Formats: sequence, structure tokens, C-alpha cells
Amino acid sequence: MFHYYCLNPISSVGLEGFTEGYEAVQNPAEAEGILVRSASMHEMELPEKLLAVARAGAGTNNIPLDKCAEKGIVVFNTPGANANGVKEIVIAAMLLASRDIVDGINWVKENSTDPEVGKKAEKIKKNFAGTEVQGKKLGIIGLGAIGVKVANTAKHLGMEVYGYDPYVSVDAAWNLSRDVKHVIDVNEIYEKCDIITIHVPLLDSTKGMIGETALEKMKDGVILLNFARDLLVDEPAVVRAIESGKMRRYVSDFPNPVTAGKKGCIVIPHLGASTEESEDNCAAMAVKELMDYLENGNIKNSVNYPACDMGVCTQAGRISIFHKNVANMITRFAALFGEKGINISDMINKSKGEVAYTMLDVEEKASEEIIDTLRAIPGVFRVRVVK
Repeated sequence: MFHYYCLNPISSVGLEGFTEGYEAVQNPAEAEGILVRSASMHEMELPEKLLAVARAGAGTNNIPLDKCAEKGIVVFNTPGANANGVKEIVIAAMLLASRDIVDGINWVKENSTDPEVGKKAEKIKKNFAGTEVQGKKLGIIGLGAIGVKVANTAKHLGMEVYGYDPYVSVDAAWNLSRDVKHVIDVNEIYEKCDIITIHVPLLDSTKGMIGETALEKMKDGVILLNFARDLLVDEPAVVRAIESGKMRRYVSDFPNPVTAGKKGCIVIPHLGASTEESEDNCAAMAVKELMDYLENGNIKNSVNYPACDMGVCTQAGRISIFHKNVANMITRFAALFGEKGINISDMINKSKGEVAYTMLDVEEKASEEIIDTLRAIPGVFRVRVVK
């Protein structure tokens, strides 16, 4: 029996995916798996029993990844599960920014008690005249699951789409419309595009990537959309660009005092993936990842350990080992089983940065002595008997 704990309310659609071999607990110390959305785990004492954390969403800034890696705790996320919800709000934001719909709606609210509101609207509406998106150039920075969906939808709206992503995956490339212009220099997007939307993760290398230098290269009257992370953009610089007339609109999904209520800024209360469908999809994927890992030791969509899949074990035993990514580790593991006369029928070893993950299928169950010896090897974080 496996036990799981939910740090946040998790969609019932996802939780229904757990089979009879799983039980919810009220104390995280009793759980092998934790499901989380936005709750911060940085100050949390990680239980010794904890094997995995599944984030029902893409971002993992609320989880101490390095600390988990050192304890052999696998952290999963759910890339792409909420992509359609984010895509739809990005398209909506592009239309809101282009047509000045928000200011128009606010004018109607402010004049809602005026019996002449209809007649006055006909006179005032020219102040809210916007532009159409058809024929405009859209630049997409980051062609992951969301970026690709935005690109393909924009093509159907009659836009000329430019995409930038030096690390675009094979899957993303296959799903991307052939009509999207894939550029190799992000400056081409800054210089050519009328509307720019950013869809990259927040890393040291991307923090503040849209700053003074990038803004200076953009076309006058550019519209910038940010539904990725607020820190990707130097927002004080954006406010200055709007005030100077350089930028037409900035749409952000991340409220803060810098942009909230500022002229030219449309700030949305972090609604990007806040749809019933997105929450259901993320929860279902998180549960599936967690179950496959707990039952079989397989890792898919982990942010702190490499992907590994050996299917369902058909041998007598399966051992998983979390360790430093250094030389001679595999030799030591194999030698130990060889000394005990236990044949390794299948093996996989993958690394991710400074950590590595090894799975061994063996023809005889490993004794406690073998497991203890594996744990004592310098550089080993954790040894788990999967079967």
C-alpha cells in the first residue's frame, strides 16, 4: 500500500486515477508521495519516508529541487498539461491589447448610470479604436508546448509568425506549423514583430532577458505579452517604455505594484492555467507519473532527475539507486551483485547534471546486506527496493 498527501486541493479527476493500492493520509510524514500545486515546500521538513513530489503544473519554484535531489526524492511536473488553457488566454490578451477593449469596457462602467450612455458611446468609441491582428507579425520566444500552440493558432488568425527557441524539441518541431518562420537570432523578433509573447522558463540565463537593450531594438508601438514569469521582464523598464510611447501595451499575468494600475498595462490575476480542464489535466498527469514511479521506479517529466523507463519488472527484483554523477559507480554496483552471485538481467543508468539514477533488474531478490552495502558506497544518496 502506497500513501499520498495533498499539500493543495487537487482535482478529483486526477485523484480518481489512484488505484486500490493507494491511500490518502492526513500527515505528510506518512506519505511516500506528495501532490502539490502552489504551496511552498522550501521551509518544509522533508519526511524520511518521502520518495517523490508531483507538481500539478509546470513551474517548480515552490519546491527545493536540490535538497530533494540530495535525498533521492524525485520531483515531477506536468509540462503541456495546461498548455491549451494558457494558449487561449494568450490569444485573448493579444486581442485585448490590440483592440483597447479593456478601456472601452471601463468607460461603459463609469457611465453606466447615464441615460445617454448609448448615444455618447457612439461619439466616444473612436478613442478606443484599435488594430486587427490579421497581417501583423507575432514573435514567440520559446517554442515549448504553449509556444507551439500559440504559433499554430496565430497562423489560423492570419498572422505572420516568427518563432525563436535554440533548444526546440523534436516533438515541438513536429507539431509546429511549417509556415512559422524559425529564427536563430532573437533580435530578429525584437526588430520585426508588432506583438511579442514570451514562453521560456525562469532561469539565471533568462531572468530579465526583456530589458532596456531588448526594448530599444523593438518596433515603436510594440505589444508585449508575458504569461511565463514576471521576472523574465524588466518591468520598470517596460513602464518607462510605455510612458515614452515606445511600447503600446504590456499584458502580464503576474500582479505586482510595478505594473498594476499603470497606464498601458493590462494586468491579469494569474489566470493563465486557471481553468477546470487545465487543473484536471495537470492532476491526472501528476498522479500517473507518481504511480509509475512508486510502482515501477520509472521516471518521466522529472525536473531534478533524468528520465528512465524500464517498464514493468518481470524479474525477481528491481533496485533503484540515486547517486552522484561520477566515474566508477556502475562498476561498483555491478561488482557487488557479482560477488554475491546474483545476475543483473537488465540495467539503465542516466545522468542529469551532478546527479544520476540507476535501475537494476536482478534474477534474485537482494538481501538487506546488499542493500546496506550499496547505501554505504560514497556518493550514493538513496537506495530503493522497487520490487
